[in-house]
Amino acid sequence: MIKIEELKLTNEWDKTFPQSDKVDHSKVTFVNRYGITLAADMYIPKENDGKLPAIAVSGPFGAVKEQCSGLYAQELAERGFLTIAFDPSFTGESGGNVRYMASPDINTEDFMAAVDYLYMNEKADENRIGILGICGWGGWQ
Repeated sequence: MIKIEELKLTNEWDKTFPQSDKVDHSKVTFVNRYGITLAADMYIPKENDGKLPAIAVSGPFGAVKEQCSGLYAQELAERGFLTIAFDPSFTGESGGNVRYMASPDINTEDFMAAVDYLYMNEKADENRIGILGICGWGGWQ
């Protein structure tokens, strides 16, 4: 049995960009197959009907979800997507006890776990889920 890490997530708006009044924001977590708990910010359009296309966003390499990937996720949510911007393993609010390192295998699994999380979300259209890897993360995915 995999032991789920308890993450200490901040509750206040801690992004480098202003909060949109067109989307709802919440913190979520999910676990990859290596047992690492990942932290993500979920953005859902306030005006939505039925199931939404969904996108998991991460990157640029070395950055955290409070920066570029969060801005992309919020902007996409304003355009009708359910999105999550997540910190990869070992980075930001996500788990992993060796900090600030990268592993192509583990980080690819991070994207797979993010897609699985969206697939299980009742508001996501399971037939329209994608990923967006910005900068370095785009090259690996």
